[in-house]
Amino acid sequence: MWRCLFFFLWIGVAGQNRAADDVDYQRDIKPLFAAKCAVCHGALKQESGLRLDAAMLIRKGSDSGAIVVPGQAAKSLLISKVTAEDPDERMPPEGEGAPLNAQQVAKLSSWINAGAPVPQDEFVPADPRLHWVYQVPVRPELPQAGPADWSHPIDALIACEHRRLGLTAVEKADRHTLLRRAYMDLIGLPPTREQIESFLQDESPLAWRKVVDSLLESPHYGERWGRHWMDVWRYSDWDGYQQQLRGSQRHIWRWRDWIVQSLNDDKGYDRMVVEMLAGDELAPDDPAVLPATGFLVRNYHTSNRNMWLDATVEHTAKAFLGMTLNCARCHDHKYDPIPQTAYYQFRAIFEPHNVRTDWIPNQPDLMKDGIPRAFDADLAAQTFLFVLGNDKHPDKDNPLAPAVPGVLGGNFEIKPVELPLQVYYPALKDFVVKERLTAARQQLAAAETAVADAQAKDQEPHALEMLQRTESVARLRIESLQARETADRVKVAGNDEAKTTSLAIAAAKLERQFAAEQAALDVDQKQSAVKTAESSQEKGPKKKRAAIAKAKKELADAEKKRITAQAALKNTDHQYTPLGKEYPRTSSGRRLALARWIATKDNPATARVAVNHIWMRHFGSPLVDNVFDFGLRSPRPQHADLVDWLAVELMENNWSMKHLHRLIVTSRTWQLASSAGPQGNPSGEIDRDNHYLWRANVRRLDAEIVRDNVLAVSGQLDTTLSGADIDFRQGEVSRRRSIYLRHAYEKQMTMLVLFDAANPTDCYRRSQSIVPQQALALSNSSLALGQSRLLAGQLWPEAAGDDQGQESRFIQSAFLQILGRPPDNEELAVCGQFLANQAATLSDPSQLTTFPGGTEPKIKPAADPHQRARENLVHVLMNHNDFITVR
Repeated sequence: MWRCLFFFLWIGVAGQNRAADDVDYQRDIKPLFAAKCAVCHGALKQESGLRLDAAMLIRKGSDSGAIVVPGQAAKSLLISKVTAEDPDERMPPEGEGAPLNAQQVAKLSSWINAGAPVPQDEFVPADPRLHWVYQVPVRPELPQAGPADWSHPIDALIACEHRRLGLTAVEKADRHTLLRRAYMDLIGLPPTREQIESFLQDESPLAWRKVVDSLLESPHYGERWGRHWMDVWRYSDWDGYQQQLRGSQRHIWRWRDWIVQSLNDDKGYDRMVVEMLAGDELAPDDPAVLPATGFLVRNYHTSNRNMWLDATVEHTAKAFLGMTLNCARCHDHKYDPIPQTAYYQFRAIFEPHNVRTDWIPNQPDLMKDGIPRAFDADLAAQTFLFVLGNDKHPDKDNPLAPAVPGVLGGNFEIKPVELPLQVYYPALKDFVVKERLTAARQQLAAAETAVADAQAKDQEPHALEMLQRTESVARLRIESLQARETADRVKVAGNDEAKTTSLAIAAAKLERQFAAEQAALDVDQKQSAVKTAESSQEKGPKKKRAAIAKAKKELADAEKKRITAQAALKNTDHQYTPLGKEYPRTSSGRRLALARWIATKDNPATARVAVNHIWMRHFGSPLVDNVFDFGLRSPRPQHADLVDWLAVELMENNWSMKHLHRLIVTSRTWQLASSAGPQGNPSGEIDRDNHYLWRANVRRLDAEIVRDNVLAVSGQLDTTLSGADIDFRQGEVSRRRSIYLRHAYEKQMTMLVLFDAANPTDCYRRSQSIVPQQALALSNSSLALGQSRLLAGQLWPEAAGDDQGQESRFIQSAFLQILGRPPDNEELAVCGQFLANQAATLSDPSQLTTFPGGTEPKIKPAADPHQRARENLVHVLMNHNDFITVR
């Protein structure tokens, strides 16, 4: 070890002059200390009084004195510590990180040998608790100076930055572009030609506001923005095969519908947060609220409870607080003021919870439907810190109480929630009891009718006896159900022990009688089945012998059950079968306390995180670049004042997201053109990446909207809201919006995946790729081909007229319908030439090549070569860049 060390130090000394040039403190040394040493020796924590996050502080040393001897790495305590052979002496300590490798030691030595130069302008980090996101947002004053047409609050803040940097914004986009942009942003569907024309003809000052208001009131607004928030909240349909359940839950589409409906109702963002985290504690018996807890249900993991809770902690913090709390699972957070204990105290909030599925009216089969929801299952569950994050080594001597990260302040007060009877014992819900008894009475009525018919027809005695026994069984089923219900109600009330016992004895007796009568009936039915098998005229003796053997085995099994049931009649105990499962009568109130702590104006992070997500989806890039980490790795953003102004605006307007959307899309900033124009704009030289919003960003449409628009422009989109998820393999034939297609791990439509649909595991910000498969997906899609043919068939008759301009009108209508704008003169000429050339080619079959493969759409191409050429043109426009982008 020491020989290796001397070798590396020799390299550092021998090459001192070269190293002084090769090793850069900012590039090589500072990041090394940040990665290896910041947890124990940074702005937040300084063990032994040592800070290693700035060169001047490194040279200052620790409580024990200097650790660096400039020019002499071999005599520096720092080098001896990072190269110590004894694990108890070496830094970083074992378990806190890997030792420095040879190259890292060599660079560190070279820097010291070069005199450990200190950058004169190095920033020394302040106390992390003073980081901007840990301070409650305050509405900044709006700049007063500026152009009159930039007086909108958002514009005033943006224009101030423009003046500071010498930027000149482009003009507003044309009205066609603005209208399509608004439709895509707010409802994810294109305007019709009639809607375009109506807007263009409306020259009133309120024209734009009317468009915005109508779009925000559209039920499709909830679908568009529901999909955005489903990304952030990690929506996933159940994950499994056949009857397996590995992740999420069946019927979680009810959470998706809750999201859409909540947005359409303009439910406050704060209320949505509370309902998602603690709807079962806030409104425990409200079926309209319970689906919201799908946010928690979605994290379900069938094989590992720790993975389940790890996901819950990580994504609750990321989604609502912009905090990487998960980084403190194994040790204190390296950057933010979050100790390891804070991770597990946050986990303790969720420790008692589990998931279940509640009945819904008219559907007793939970495999077919129900409400998947969270509830507190184990109030005694304890939380232990995992040593070094290893779940095999819990610190069971020190259970941790639930708490929230102290750096965010606020009031976290837990109050247990007493639950009503129908919540902790759902089998006694009124509709459940009624439906169960109704079904039993229907069976009795059917049996009584059968007996009456048999008596009227004077059927043979044995058949009549079996019908009468069926009637008796049906009557006993009702009596048993009623007795069990009565016994259950008194038992769960728990205030009369004697009555509880007597009713339980009565219920048990009736249940045994019912079981014995049912078993006897089963034996009769099986005996009849044996006789039927023996007298069967079925071909083949082998099949007949097998049928007889099967019937006799079932009869033997029924006989055994009858004997057991008859013997049980002698019992006199009070053991009966309850109507259902009883759950805890109290919920811990931990999640409700957390939700209220998050969804308050005093929480410095919540509103900022929300407005950042909203802004990103309107502009294509966020104000805070890392949308799920607002901590110290995210420096104060360029538009921090705008973030805070929007955050306060959201909170002071009842957390209304529609208010924020309206504010954004009525700003000049949002309405700017995306192009600098033919003359260019000098702002492009100053701010090439448009960080300061002197123009609009061209944005590719989300995958779901690309598919939806193929159906929408042809008028074939099924705009039905809500409902169970649709098999993703039906994506090419279903006419429903893409939000309703099944979306889970390994369960996504191929076209959507190719256009960068959300990863169900983690998608706070979608990636945007440009790959050849996207063009192939639209070109070869049976959906796009079929809708192209339909649309061409609609547009050509509409373009009819007495003059010779039908073809021109067809092209103009196609552009408006598909791209939301008219063609320019060049496009009109090129498309006209295309139609002529294509029709000529299609007229001669010998010039055509057949390509096998792919899914042939149900809608066949036109036989007429001219109409087929029009179909091809429409298909080309569906593959146009303007069709899949917002400009």
